[in-house]
Amino acid sequence: MTEKSKVIEGRTGPWEIVLGLEVHAQVASNAKLFSGAAVGFGAGPNEQVSLVDAAMPGMLPVINGHCVEQAVKTGLGLKAQINLKSHFDRKNYFYPDLPQGYQISQYKHPIVGEGEVIVEHDDGSTFMVRIERLHLEQDAGKSLHDQDPGATYIDLNRAGTALMEIVSMPDMRSAEEAAAYVKKLRTILVYLGTSDGDMEKGNLRADVNVSVCRPGAYEKYRETGSFSHLGTRCEIKNVNSYRYIQQAIEYEARRQIEILEEGGSISQETRLFDPTKGETRSMRSKEEAHDYRYFPDPDLLPLDLDPAWVKAIEATLPELPDAKKARLQAQYGLTAYDAQVLITEQARADFYEEAAKGRDAKLTANWVTNDLAARLTAGGFAIEDSPIKPAGIAELVQLIEEGVISSKIAKDVFERMWAGEGAAGAIVEKQGLRQVSDTGELEAIIDKLIADNPGQAAQVKEKPQAIGWFVGQVMKATGGKANPGVINGMLRAKLGG
Repeated sequence: MTEKSKVIEGRTGPWEIVLGLEVHAQVASNAKLFSGAAVGFGAGPNEQVSLVDAAMPGMLPVINGHCVEQAVKTGLGLKAQINLKSHFDRKNYFYPDLPQGYQISQYKHPIVGEGEVIVEHDDGSTFMVRIERLHLEQDAGKSLHDQDPGATYIDLNRAGTALMEIVSMPDMRSAEEAAAYVKKLRTILVYLGTSDGDMEKGNLRADVNVSVCRPGAYEKYRETGSFSHLGTRCEIKNVNSYRYIQQAIEYEARRQIEILEEGGSISQETRLFDPTKGETRSMRSKEEAHDYRYFPDPDLLPLDLDPAWVKAIEATLPELPDAKKARLQAQYGLTAYDAQVLITEQARADFYEEAAKGRDAKLTANWVTNDLAARLTAGGFAIEDSPIKPAGIAELVQLIEEGVISSKIAKDVFERMWAGEGAAGAIVEKQGLRQVSDTGELEAIIDKLIADNPGQAAQVKEKPQAIGWFVGQVMKATGGKANPGVINGMLRAKLGG
C-alpha cells in the first residue's frame, strides 16, 4: 500500500509533487447549521435566509443537532477519532457575502480527529490517505458578478449552510491520486448519507494544496514529521470536479517548477483555477491561523457528547464501500476490478445485487457495468431511473444461461428492451429470436456444408482452427440463431477438429 509519486523532469533535474486536500462537503440536512432556515438548491436569491443568517443585531445561533450527528457518523465512517469535547470558534475575516464579518468554525478542538481512507489506483493497488481532522463550519453566501456590469449582487441562500471540512495530510503524490481520493471520499459520504456529494451544485468542493520538492524530500518528511523538508505550498480554492482537480494540480506544479528553476521562490498564497484557460491565478496571499484571530464563540456552548450516543450512531452505520467490495468478491466470486466498478456508486451495487439473485454473477456484472452503464451514460440517466430494471437484466441473463438466446442475440434483445418493446422473454418470442439447438436441424445444415466443401473439411484435420469457418457458415445459415456450443460439438465429432 504505497503512494505513486509523479516525477516531473525539469531542466535542472527531476521534481515530485506533494498534495494535501481540504474537502468541503455540505451536510445532508433540511436546515442550516445555526438556524432553522431551509437548505435546498434552486431557490430564488435570498429566499432561504433567516435573521440569524443575515447577522441581524441580537440574533443568536443555535446548533443543529442533526448536523452534529452527521459529522460524528462521517468521522466513524472514516475510522477517525471522535472527540467527545469540542467547541466552535469565530474565524474573523471580511468578505461581502459573510454578513457577520466572521465565520463560525472549529479550530483547535474539532469534533473529529485523525482517521484514514484507503484509496484505489487504476491498476487495483491501494494507498492510504491520513485524515488530520474533520470540523463543522458554516458556509458563506455567494457574490454574483455577472448580473450587472457596474455592481455585485449578494445571494445569502448558502450563508449558514452546514459544511464538514475534511482535512487530509499531504499524502498524495500525483494529480490522479488526488482525484481518486476525492472520488473515494465522495463515495463514503454518499454511502453514509451524510452528504449528497453533488459537485455540480457545489455541495462537494476541494481546496488543493500543491507543493513540489526534489526526490527523497518527501520520504524525509514522513520519517521526521517535519514539513520543513517539503516545498512552499500554494492553495487552489474551490475546485469542484475531478477533471479540474487534476488540471489545476498539473498546471500549478509546472508553474512552481519553472519559478524554482529560474532561481525564484514560491510565495505561499491562495490561488483560483480558471478552467477556461486551464491555469491557476493568484487570489490573495495565504493567511495563517493568527491572521483570522480565532477565539471561542461566546454565543455557543462547547459540544459535550455522550459516549453512549456515539455508540448508538456507530450501530446504525451502513455497509461501507470497502466492506461491500470484499463481500461482493467473496459472495459472488467477482474480480477486484468488477467489484470496485460496482461499489463506486451505491445505487449501482444495489441494482447489481438485485439482478444477480440466482443468476450467473459474472455475466450479470458484465451487463450492469458494460452495456447498461454505457446506455445510461449516453442517455444521461442515473441508474435509479434506468428504463431497464434489475428484474429485466436478470431475465436477459437467464435466457443466455439457459441457451435460449446467444450473447450476440442478447445484445439485440437488450436494445429492444431499452426502446420499450417489452420484457426479454416476450421480445425473443415475438421476434423469433430463440436460439436453434435442435440437433436434427443443425445436423442437416452441417452435413450439406461438409459435402459441398470437402477441401475445407480436409483442412480441419491439419489445422483445427479451420473449424471456425464452418461455425461461421452455420451461424449464417441460421440467421445467427444457432447455439455455438452445440455447433462446435457436432462439427468436432464429424470433422475431428
